[in-house]
Amino acid sequence: MYVIGNFLLAVASVLSWALSIYWWIIIGRAIISWVNPDPHNPIVRFLYNATEPLLYRVRRALPITAGGIDFSPLVILGAIMFLQIFLVGSLEHAARNLQ
Repeated sequence: MYVIGNFLLAVASVLSWALSIYWWIIIGRAIISWVNPDPHNPIVRFLYNATEPLLYRVRRALPITAGGIDFSPLVILGAIMFLQIFLVGSLEHAARNLQ
């Protein structure tokens, strides 16, 4: 059981890191959307390519805009926060119980 506990702890750590990185990518995309960025800039293209598939799905499922403000990044940030608290926390708890 010790090996399974370590495996779950590793999965929880990697998942936590990945969610944190995507959190900051979403924040960067939201900040970039406040200005008129150069669409040919590689950083802007990366931010759009990394976030637009998920943002598009959220916009299509929950069309929440008020006064031209898109709230889909807030929905995704809330989902990331939920996953970090619930899923990562549950994996870490299960790993500690198996060690």
